[in-house]
Amino acid sequence: MPTTSVLRRQSVDVPLLLTALLLTAYGIAMIFSAGQTDVPDKSVETLWQRQLALFGVAAAAAWVVMRGTVRLIEWSAWPLYLLSCGLLVVVYFFGSGAGTAQSMKGWLTIAGRRIGQPSELAKLATILMLARTLAAQREGIRSLIDLWKPLVIVGVPWVLVMLQPDLGTGLVFVGICFAMLFWAGVPWPMLLLLASPGISLILAFSTGLWGAWFLMLVALVLWYRPYLVEGVVLVVANVVMGVVAPLLWDRLKPYQQKRFQVFLDPTIDAQGSGYNVIQSQVAIGTGGLFGKGFTLGSQKRLGFLPEQQTDFIFSVVGEELGFVGVTVALALFLALLVRATRVASRANDAFPSLVAFGLMSAWFVHVVVNVGMTVNLMPVTGIPLPFFSYGGSFLLVSWLAVAVLLRISAEGRGQPDAIGL
Repeated sequence: MPTTSVLRRQSVDVPLLLTALLLTAYGIAMIFSAGQTDVPDKSVETLWQRQLALFGVAAAAAWVVMRGTVRLIEWSAWPLYLLSCGLLVVVYFFGSGAGTAQSMKGWLTIAGRRIGQPSELAKLATILMLARTLAAQREGIRSLIDLWKPLVIVGVPWVLVMLQPDLGTGLVFVGICFAMLFWAGVPWPMLLLLASPGISLILAFSTGLWGAWFLMLVALVLWYRPYLVEGVVLVVANVVMGVVAPLLWDRLKPYQQKRFQVFLDPTIDAQGSGYNVIQSQVAIGTGGLFGKGFTLGSQKRLGFLPEQQTDFIFSVVGEELGFVGVTVALALFLALLVRATRVASRANDAFPSLVAFGLMSAWFVHVVVNVGMTVNLMPVTGIPLPFFSYGGSFLLVSWLAVAVLLRISAEGRGQPDAIGL
């Protein structure tokens, strides 16, 4: 009969842990490369050392979480959620910006020193709280009215984040919400109806597209047959979004309008808002199959790539390691997402299953938006790349998420004892 120590060693999800470690090592290596420029900058050259030290802190915090249980994680949902929302309120009044986002109030600052971004903790806390709420909702969700609790839970931190304003993080909260509702069993027509006002808001900038979408919406309402009041409210909401879209556009700040315009055509402001995307495309495009060599990227070394250690670090990968380096990075991300989904499907209860899928969806949105904006498939929103982009709070929360997944994976396989590493 195997000993207790053997059982504990077997309870570690090795593929998940190894994938996260490889991504982190890859990321630290690219941060080191990002600091190697023709014009030496000590503040950037040493970032990899700070990231390595931050990883030590994150690993220690992850080890503590792994020693707990899923029941303890579930109990912590409320305190973490309230704490994160409270910090978001504090940041709204006293926060500061950083890097290319100086106008945003996203960082908690004490005595002139940036401590971290509460929005990163809010993502994890919202996932836990939403999972707890959906798991406790034993009766099936039969109408949009039944979604009011989940929508309030996601809506509170989402509003506080959008007030900073931080569109990129706001997209992550939206992705988390819809992914977890889907995993909880909400039918896809209901999810599409729920998203319809937002879709109308986006498509309203083209009368033809909005008209076609509105006809599709009416057909969907007639086919799905929601409650009469809900159907009327949805149709009216979509009409309102179509009317107010131009008004909302006028209320956007000039730099926000530029970001959307350069998404369609970066050359309209090549030396301004479109500069970042153009330089990123040049860097990735010149990487070829094998790249220019580690630390040898010319766009990076000459300082043409903006925020090359954070928002556009994937461009450094493309320029220096080429198609092969990009493929390896994306393959590791795919392995992480597939493994997290597997953990969700094997969990022994609704709460851990929803948490695992929520964490997977958060990483998925980050990867899609960050990689997409480097090649101009997504607007530039300043969203970091998991395990790659420099940043202490994001790395810490990413590894706390890994720890939660490892804990869920262990208990989901019928081994509830604390993991011994």
